[in-house]
Amino acid sequence: MSVAQAIERKIRDAMPVVHVMVENESHRHNVPPDSETHFKLTVVSESFAGKMPVRRHQAIYAILSEELAGPVHALALHLFTPEEWDARGGEVTASPDCRGGSKHDPEFSR
Repeated sequence: MSVAQAIERKIRDAMPVVHVMVENESHRHNVPPDSETHFKLTVVSESFAGKMPVRRHQAIYAILSEELAGPVHALALHLFTPEEWDARGGEVTASPDCRGGSKHDPEFSR
């Protein structure tokens, strides 16, 4: 099972969800091909109702503690109630390109 599949399975098993999307964004970073280290996770759940963003994030960190202690280097979280998700039109912002030391960027290869 891939890391992305494990993340989705754990989220679905831990809470009732309306929508879950796990995007492997590792290819946008300076990592070997086919890496599974950088992810964007979008979760829509009624479980987030009445919770501030930090509490929502803490809930996800607890569910994914093994992955965060191991293969996952970065996890961008986009966590919504169904009402918030509908108000956004089912859209999340695009992730920015990696600004870290890239072997493809001459500025960082000096």
